[in-house]
Amino acid sequence: MKKVLAFLLTVAMCLPMAACSTDSSTSTAASAATYTAASDAASTATSTAAAATKVLHDRNGDGKLVIYGIYKSGDQTWFLNEGKAAKATVEAAGGTFYYVDVATDPEKYQDAVKNAIANKADGIVTCTPDQTLSKNIVDLCTEAKIPVVACDDALEADGKKIAPWVGIDGYSIGCADAKWLTDYIAKNNLTDDKACGILIMTMNTTSSCVPRTNGESETINKTYPQFKSSKRLFTCDYDGTTDKGNSTSAAIFTGNPQITKWIVCGANEEGVVGAVRALETAGLDKNACAVGMGAYLAKDEYKKGSCMKAAAFFSDVAIGQGSVNTVFDLIDGKNVKLETAVEAKITTPDNYTEIMGDEAK
Repeated sequence: MKKVLAFLLTVAMCLPMAACSTDSSTSTAASAATYTAASDAASTATSTAAAATKVLHDRNGDGKLVIYGIYKSGDQTWFLNEGKAAKATVEAAGGTFYYVDVATDPEKYQDAVKNAIANKADGIVTCTPDQTLSKNIVDLCTEAKIPVVACDDALEADGKKIAPWVGIDGYSIGCADAKWLTDYIAKNNLTDDKACGILIMTMNTTSSCVPRTNGESETINKTYPQFKSSKRLFTCDYDGTTDKGNSTSAAIFTGNPQITKWIVCGANEEGVVGAVRALETAGLDKNACAVGMGAYLAKDEYKKGSCMKAAAFFSDVAIGQGSVNTVFDLIDGKNVKLETAVEAKITTPDNYTEIMGDEAK
């Protein structure tokens, strides 16, 4: 019997575990760069290995592993992919994962967290729809002795994270997006073209998104200050949805008929896609260039040949895996970093399949 148990534990320890790459100040639990088919492999892990592994993450000591994933916009592609990766990681450890969409409703969100606590969850991964609720949520989980990990949007108070977070380095990614954009402007001789304007789409009420557009605007203003001085630099604020991104950008496009060559970047993929649709409706897409943020929708835009010509890719799969693995470490009593960031690379129609791997499908 001892030999059998030893064998099972050895098998469990040999299962592939994703690790995300970091910058100099962060440590990650999953890697966007090296991820290939980890989520598929995780979901098909053997029951023998799961039986040996799940006890390590059993906070309640009841022989069960239950993790809740509570997401602010659970119907969006980003969160669906992230939740799928989180589910596969939990199931590979022999556990059960509950995916909860609170549809950006703060009340539903609080109820979902309380429900997870009532159902004796071993851990919670979450993207909150309202960061002002952060302290209340962390206090509830602390009182129930349930580890909670924030993904994408931090759980924070007074601008400081109060729970481990797994996401992206928004400022650096915004800078990278804008660098590609400014190179495009130079290559196409648009710098002094009075018909060319830049639209930066912002999400000023979401702390994880503000650094992205700060990186974009600072890079653009440093490289091409003449766009701002000549009043060819525009902004619009939206709520993260494609519909709102469409309506707010359309107002800018139609309100400035002197601009016929639009350069667009934003805070997330949905908003930029909304702007792409608005450009198409206005008949301005042929001379436009939009840069996405995530590439999970850009890959389809590339295939149809729309005016979305580039996008920063950061893996929703890596964040889904990383958030769950961080919860596992907390359950097991390990020390974890407060901030965990996955890396990003710029994709185009020419290189996205190589950079995104299986996630390009």
